[in-house]
Amino acid sequence: MTALGAVGTRTEVAPNLGVKIIQVITAATVDDGDTLTVDLSTYGCTNIHGILGFIETTAGSVVVQEQPTTAVSSSTLTITVGGITDDKVRAYYIFAY
Repeated sequence: MTALGAVGTRTEVAPNLGVKIIQVITAATVDDGDTLTVDLSTYGCTNIHGILGFIETTAGSVVVQEQPTTAVSSSTLTITVGGITDDKVRAYYIFAY
């Protein structure tokens, strides 16, 4: 398992709502079992309501759902990549408050 830290692009998708949606897009070098972190306080949040995860099975074309494992500690969200495929782009949509 590789700790990826601050990998990928993080964007607040829908600002000024009760629940914020944060988008995280990873590089194509992410493997199953890798971990990455998101500092929720950057977006004014401390917890999550839920997360949706997706993987590109064919680069830029076919996308399927793939759920990660998560943990929150002191407003830092740790995402552990799920699935069984290495070296693919992943996208996560985090519903945070």
